[in-house]
Amino acid sequence: MHAAPEPAHDAPRPIGPDSVTAPEPAARPESSWIRRAAEAEDSFHSWRERRGRKRGLVPVVLPYSGYGGEGWARVLCRVLLIRAGRDLRNPGKAVRGWRSFTSIPVAEARVTVTAGGVEHELRADRGGVVDADIAVDLPPGRHTITIRPDGGEAVEAQVTIIDPDARIGLLSDIDDTVMVTALPRPFIAAWNTFVLNEHARQPVPGMSVLYERLVREHPNGPIVYLSTGAWNVAPTLDRFLDRHLYPGGTLLLTDWGPTRERLFRSGQDHKKASLERLAREFPDMRWVLVGDDGQHDPELYRAFAEAHPQNVAAVAIRQLSPSEAVLAGGRTRDAEGATVAGAPWVKAPDGAGLAAELVRVGVLSGPARD
Repeated sequence: MHAAPEPAHDAPRPIGPDSVTAPEPAARPESSWIRRAAEAEDSFHSWRERRGRKRGLVPVVLPYSGYGGEGWARVLCRVLLIRAGRDLRNPGKAVRGWRSFTSIPVAEARVTVTAGGVEHELRADRGGVVDADIAVDLPPGRHTITIRPDGGEAVEAQVTIIDPDARIGLLSDIDDTVMVTALPRPFIAAWNTFVLNEHARQPVPGMSVLYERLVREHPNGPIVYLSTGAWNVAPTLDRFLDRHLYPGGTLLLTDWGPTRERLFRSGQDHKKASLERLAREFPDMRWVLVGDDGQHDPELYRAFAEAHPQNVAAVAIRQLSPSEAVLAGGRTRDAEGATVAGAPWVKAPDGAGLAAELVRVGVLSGPARD
């Protein structure tokens, strides 16, 4: 059921005798100044790391929920430096709020992952993020693994092994889909990084009920929250989703700053690459894709459905209010009730309305509202 994913840009690498490191793509001559910007960022983080270690800061792992299939698991975490006196076994509490942005990432950090009684050595990327597959035989369900950074303490992380018989998965956008943002799109990333805590935003009405209903009717499938937000805010987003009773799942976020090919990372490229990876990892899975009509989600989902019609069960688009649409920079004009590549395409302003539409097209059963 799993096809080995292609390495993502700046992807972390397993290390050891059996590892294979893909070469980085060659830089174009016209991108030399962008490459220098990335190198300058690397030098700045390296200086901060050296200075932090001299001050006695120690490496900690911020664990994120992962997923997997038969014979493999995707491990997600971030390695940071924090003060030694803090709770190293619960580092998420130590880097809340603005500290999530000012914390020092450990570039190329080595971590030891213990899963199924077997140890795996992995390495982080330039931003301290570990995102790598490991070979492990675990039965379907939720499992606890441990992740230990070099020179630090082990922490527990969760991975959900997807049942090979599951056929329906849930993939959801976050901003203006599960969370009411009410901000101009260019300011969302800054708000999420510098201001957002789990109490500062409100959930979109009815969406958590819709998601729980989807999970009840289609159990054991993957649940993925896909966002252009930075990994800095993952703990806050996790707490927001938990506080507002959204079903637990995997966050797939990205990073800010220059790469060796472009000055700023493309959020839409991140989403497209994530969808393509999920299609490779779960070739028999059909996804309910949920987003909003603020410019990008419909275009992204339509392209994915046309490229992978066998992997889309339905597209559910939350209709923004007029004021939300203005802040989002406009909305798309897809016809309500249409299909794309044979999959139902439904729209409504909230979770209850989307539930009714998904009942109408047969993705959900029973009454339109709980």
